[in-house]
Amino acid sequence: MSTNRVLAFLELLQARPGLTGPELAERLEVDVRTVRRYVRRLEDLGIPVEAERGRYGGYRLMPGYRLPPLMLTGDEAAAVVLGLLAGRRAGLTVGEGAAESALAKIQRVLPDALRDRVAAVEAVVGLTTRSAATSRPSGATLLTLADAARRRLRVRLAYRSFRGQDSERTVDPYGLVFHSGRWYLTGHDHRRGEVRTFRLDRIGRAETTEEEFAAPGEFDAVAHVMESLASVPYRYEVEVVLAMTMEEARRRIPPTVAALAPVDVSAVDGSAVDGSAVGGGVRMTGRAERLDGMAQVLAGLGVPFTVVGPPELREEVRALARRLEGWAGQASRR
Repeated sequence: MSTNRVLAFLELLQARPGLTGPELAERLEVDVRTVRRYVRRLEDLGIPVEAERGRYGGYRLMPGYRLPPLMLTGDEAAAVVLGLLAGRRAGLTVGEGAAESALAKIQRVLPDALRDRVAAVEAVVGLTTRSAATSRPSGATLLTLADAARRRLRVRLAYRSFRGQDSERTVDPYGLVFHSGRWYLTGHDHRRGEVRTFRLDRIGRAETTEEEFAAPGEFDAVAHVMESLASVPYRYEVEVVLAMTMEEARRRIPPTVAALAPVDVSAVDGSAVDGSAVGGGVRMTGRAERLDGMAQVLAGLGVPFTVVGPPELREEVRALARRLEGWAGQASRR
């Protein structure tokens, strides 16, 4: 049983006493039987829950019962507030307004002096990272998938593709990854018969089944998501040979930009932008919607390279070289 789900249930009892079993089940996206298990779990923890009988009976904490106050040191309160602020900025938080409501609740239970100092942190701290402009996934979806991945339980998803096509998927969830303002799930998709990557903000519904699946072994969820993002279809297929070592290439070229492999330069079929073959190294393959950006990436590496394809990339590199030469000439004439 997920501790986070039980805490969410407790939060609902405090905020909306008298909610019925079906109402609680709908808000928590579980069934009524699971709600009754949450009640028993709270009672095991010493938190008394009353259930009013009858068709319209609901659940509430026993009258007069109060949870102990949240006790945080100054460092702990600052850590929580900074984490919420940074997470909201980066898109790491889930649910609309969740970070704001969490900050408000924390401030309500802090002592006056500490509350004022925490409010000062929120008011004056500036973040240099660009605010994530992505849609945030449901918190319930994230918690359901995390719990299923940890317990190795198969899930059923209602998923909408980037083309807007709706489908039902059965997935063995291997792991969750947060990258560049978005949440991703990676796991074995039984519909496609292979490991796939899904964006959480496109998942309309996630349900845990009772079917267990075998652990995937030494599976690297982060590496798989990075490779999946690098293989997203774009307008151009790019292939370039770089005069650098694999170690240096891996350090300087993110896996989301291109795939890397050692290459025998004698087998390279292409032309260097200056008309000469490079001395060997790494084959870089990837996809790009625009080639001017890829030309800038290659120029920024500062090493010789051979453009295998497409031919338009060679022209973009030459055009970039002419622009740079022109700008350098303007500077020297001043």
